[in-house]
Amino acid sequence: MIEEWSEFNVAMAGATAALVGLVIVASSVNIGEIIKSRTLTARLLAGIAALVLALAVSAISLVPGIDRFWFGVVTIFVTVLAAIFQVHATRLIATDPDPADQARPLKYLVGFLPLFAYLAAGALVWAGHPAGLYLAAAGCLLAIVSAIVVSWVALVEVLR
Repeated sequence: MIEEWSEFNVAMAGATAALVGLVIVASSVNIGEIIKSRTLTARLLAGIAALVLALAVSAISLVPGIDRFWFGVVTIFVTVLAAIFQVHATRLIATDPDPADQARPLKYLVGFLPLFAYLAAGALVWAGHPAGLYLAAAGCLLAIVSAIVVSWVALVEVLR
């Protein structure tokens, strides 16, 4: 069932790899200002981790002959690794002392969406349910959208 998704995964692996590079380059332009912020560095890192997660899952699915067991196990494992960065960013955002920050939950909740999709995808594929691959596709698209949103917001905040 995984092989049927090869064209989608080739496209997503290329797209996420390109986006990782673009986010890193765009961030490096203003890195001096970004590192002055208590939360921006962690948010950017969580966004990059989400893109790397999407890249990893797309690449894993392209391994010739990979079975559902290993796809599920590796997907869950790399999702947990990416979650470490999102949890760290969430802690920093939640404890940010700026009382004017009304959008605080939105700053970190968006980063958990692809993680939840990938965890469910890994578990479902591991169990042999093909719906897990649709969740993996949703996780990939959510990772791209959330990383773009986080990156854009971070880069705009630096210039304020």
